[in-house]
Amino acid sequence: MKYVLMHKTKPVLSMEIDGGTGMIIGLGELSAPDHLPVGIPFSDNTVDRQALNAWWIGRSIPASRSGLREALEVLQISTPLLLLTKCYGLSLSDQYWVCPEDSNLRWEDINFFDHPFSDDVGNILFGEVPNKGKLNLMSPDNTSDGWLKKKWAVADGKRILIKGGSGATRQEPYNEVLAGAVMKRLNIPHVPYTLAMIDEYPYSVCEDFITKETELISAWHIIQIKKKPNHVSSYQHYLNCCNAIGIHGISDALNRMLVVDYIIANEDRHFNNFGAVRNADTLEWLGAAPIYDCGTSMWCNEPTAMIRPLYKLPSKPFKSDHTEQIKLVTSFEWIDLQTLLGIDEEFREIIAGSAFIDEARRDALCYGLRKRVELLGDYIRLRGQREHQHKGEPDR
Repeated sequence: MKYVLMHKTKPVLSMEIDGGTGMIIGLGELSAPDHLPVGIPFSDNTVDRQALNAWWIGRSIPASRSGLREALEVLQISTPLLLLTKCYGLSLSDQYWVCPEDSNLRWEDINFFDHPFSDDVGNILFGEVPNKGKLNLMSPDNTSDGWLKKKWAVADGKRILIKGGSGATRQEPYNEVLAGAVMKRLNIPHVPYTLAMIDEYPYSVCEDFITKETELISAWHIIQIKKKPNHVSSYQHYLNCCNAIGIHGISDALNRMLVVDYIIANEDRHFNNFGAVRNADTLEWLGAAPIYDCGTSMWCNEPTAMIRPLYKLPSKPFKSDHTEQIKLVTSFEWIDLQTLLGIDEEFREIIAGSAFIDEARRDALCYGLRKRVELLGDYIRLRGQREHQHKGEPDR
């Protein structure tokens, strides 16, 4: 079937999508090159179809999503890619969508920021058996990423994301609340999370920080704007790409993100869960996105006996362990670790009501958090001493 890729009300590119696979199989006229998704290469008005397909696939629910296989069986759909056209590719993270060719559809009439959407897909992803009857697949859940169970909802007129936990401890929702508490104390821009209990299981809840005027562009798409030279680190490449397209303040934003991830032992800060925000109409970059998605942290996938704050801990996206990644922070002048006094006891209160985290694990987690703050303080002091000694050395 033929569609037009739209950016809000602006036609960008005509294309054909295969009804059996959901893949983009043909491209036509490119009418607004500046409004192509960030990182999609084109030359002489010819768009790279492989790259565009990668972007399109990235909009669909990942195969790793908890409960996806069962949901597809209920929906009688073979691949989540086929769900995209059911909601015209609309999202609550950006303003791209696909309009069937020769239709009268308008973004103003169907976008999820202004209009209600179906709960059917989200409820099915949460394991609920739908009532008999035709399902309404017009939902932003069709374009949500990540592997944890999640769904969009509307509460008091606000678009909120409800996200679950995993494993025996179901710890991720509590970690989201902790990360917000850490960043609030350190005065770091972030997305606040609260806890909700659904069928006796914990979930994190956050409000959508994107509006109908803005959109989130992931770091992954930003680093696609140009090829990374072999001699340039992934950290420097991201900075270079941001500078090239006019995103300001990224170094300071990365400093704060890397510090938070060090403190909470975040293992999953990949290129798709941080980035920048831009105005979808003017394409003006507004700066780094507030920090969000911090759930895979605080040893959530480790047994209690393996909560070891003094060991090297795995990290992403720039280095494989936090001991090395924290060295990328260019300045600690902004941080006052005194504001984190008692954060371990605040975490204890956050997890106190969990039926999945016993007292021994609570003690281990709170100790681990306190030690991570202390380790950061030790590193900052030692680095400051080395820098001071280096400045005091005579010129040679």
